[in-house]
Amino acid sequence: MLPTELLMFTVKEGLANPRRLKPTTTNLKLAETLIALYASHVGKQRAELNEEVRALEAGRADFRVLRGLSHLLGQRGEFEAGGSLAPPAVREKVFALAQSHPPSRQRTTAILEQAARALSTEIPLTSAEVAAALYADLPDQQTLIAFDPLEPLDLIQRFDLAQAQGMLYRAFQLVITARRNEPARYKQLLRYLKLFGLMVTVEGDADYGFTLTMDGPTSLFTGTTRYGLAMAKFLPALLHVTKWDLSAALKPRRDLAWVDPKDEEWSYQVTSEDGYVSHYKAPEEHDSALKSGFSERFAKLETPWHLEREVDLVPVPGGVILPDFRLVDGERSVLMEIVGYWRPEYLKKKFALLKKSGRTDLIVCVSERLNLEKAGVNPAEFGDRVIWFKGVLDPKAVLAVAERIAVKN
Repeated sequence: MLPTELLMFTVKEGLANPRRLKPTTTNLKLAETLIALYASHVGKQRAELNEEVRALEAGRADFRVLRGLSHLLGQRGEFEAGGSLAPPAVREKVFALAQSHPPSRQRTTAILEQAARALSTEIPLTSAEVAAALYADLPDQQTLIAFDPLEPLDLIQRFDLAQAQGMLYRAFQLVITARRNEPARYKQLLRYLKLFGLMVTVEGDADYGFTLTMDGPTSLFTGTTRYGLAMAKFLPALLHVTKWDLSAALKPRRDLAWVDPKDEEWSYQVTSEDGYVSHYKAPEEHDSALKSGFSERFAKLETPWHLEREVDLVPVPGGVILPDFRLVDGERSVLMEIVGYWRPEYLKKKFALLKKSGRTDLIVCVSERLNLEKAGVNPAEFGDRVIWFKGVLDPKAVLAVAERIAVKN
């Protein structure tokens, strides 16, 4: 992401629009030049790299674009203090030696030589090496030890996304309408909601989609953008969802001279059709061989029921769960959760959430290898909706329960 001072946007009638870069020959060439610059500075100090970047900025009206691209490239580099000496240990030794006499520039060389002798181990150190290590951990003195390059077009797409994410720094509410999606998209969405600590209210159903509302504590802590940062980090995960609209309510920037002081709220609108590209890993089709095997065996059955994977968000107090499958036969449907091989703490939490959902149309498939008693779980609370299996889950057993407990939509 980008720091606030590198965000570029306009506001018209309360609607914020972030800057986007077209993949023109000029912009692609600029991105290529910067990528090559970073790659050529591996093994060199950050200060040298920064000086080269400033030289490129000279005379350019779009210097903030260049700085933004450079900032994103810096996030793909690994910087550390160069050399084999630990700068804090070097400073401790040099400062201790310097305190033994009144401050004097004339003694600098003598102190560094004395420190070099004291810090030497198998290989003698020189005073120049000690001087170089003295502040080697400061940002400008750090060395670029590795850089992960990317293609120029990818860098421009990252720039566009970073500008869009920047719009959400000052968001105090997000409303996302996620229409019916490809399987596994919702699961990734929920994982990132949990990862970034976002609180969400879910409404809707699997057939027509869901509305997710996130506001959280931002409305209470008006002076912080911490929750907005979490929302900004969440945006790349949303890009993996197939069809969606996002509406964000933003607090206006008061530090910008051109902002209308009468503005009390800005809005930012973005949809899945806007062409932003996520750099987060796309979700896998199945996250376990158990679910994959069940899906394959189900597909071989001759049955009016058809299997949908991870399409139904079920609200529970304090969160939401996503059952592994949804079985549908005309207007009838039933949910299904497979509980495989997990730790006792996970089992306890999993069954607690399933119980909180209050759904009576939920089949719970449990491996006989699990020690539910040790986890403090009583499967009897789910009555005859529990299916036990050993190794392989039989789709026919699931269908038998589905016929009995399915509900009409």
